[in-house]
Amino acid sequence: MRSLFLSLTMMIVGPVIYAQDSLAVDSIHQSQSIPALHSEDKTHQFTYKKLIVPATFITYGVASLGINSLKELNFSTRTEINEHQPDHIKLDNYSQFAPAALVYGLNALGVKGKHNFKQRTIIYGTSMLITSAIVVPLKHIAKEERPDQSNNLSFPSGHTAIAFASAQFMFREYKDTNFLLGISGYSFAVFTGIYRMLNDKHWFGDVVGGAGFGILSTELAYWLYPKINNLLGGKKEKSQTMLMPYYQKGNAGIGFVKNF
Repeated sequence: MRSLFLSLTMMIVGPVIYAQDSLAVDSIHQSQSIPALHSEDKTHQFTYKKLIVPATFITYGVASLGINSLKELNFSTRTEINEHQPDHIKLDNYSQFAPAALVYGLNALGVKGKHNFKQRTIIYGTSMLITSAIVVPLKHIAKEERPDQSNNLSFPSGHTAIAFASAQFMFREYKDTNFLLGISGYSFAVFTGIYRMLNDKHWFGDVVGGAGFGILSTELAYWLYPKINNLLGGKKEKSQTMLMPYYQKGNAGIGFVKNF
């Protein structure tokens, strides 16, 4: 029971600490008087402090592949979960996208985030592309067997990576206007990670690593947004661009349409 409690505590507390640290860093930036720096530029700045939590999660996940004590924690956590014989449900297939869906839904209801429809679609689509570009190759490189022995594509957890990428997206959109609303997306991400373990599809290390890759992907997406927007002709009023992320049969991608 101790190992399960430790595992769940790490999954729940980690994102909250990250959110609080991110808010503190942003507050420091805002308190500094730099006339040439606009708020939009700050939104897309990338600092090393934003790497601390995702790097920690990723390091733990990678280490769990080879360090015996962490492997033992994987096995003991699974054993304790199986002792309770949880029902296997598929809600994790949908909860991974819940935070992003909330962002679009809230904006449609008038609760505006930091970016408009086009901007946030480019950002979220970029995040999904980065997540897929990291997770899919790593699964084939690591060749970690799933707990249920169905295949060797366990590390990292793709569902968890998408869930935390989506939660980080929601946090970034609402952290300045409604902090509690911003961090609410992490509850869906943690739920997704937990249910990947309850469904016997992933080890604890897979889930922690996936969370790190997801957070990192969204941070990279916000940093890359100004560059991508310029490449897509974002400054031309007559051009229209539509980017829509999709996820089907385990594959994530993005559709691109541009009208001139």
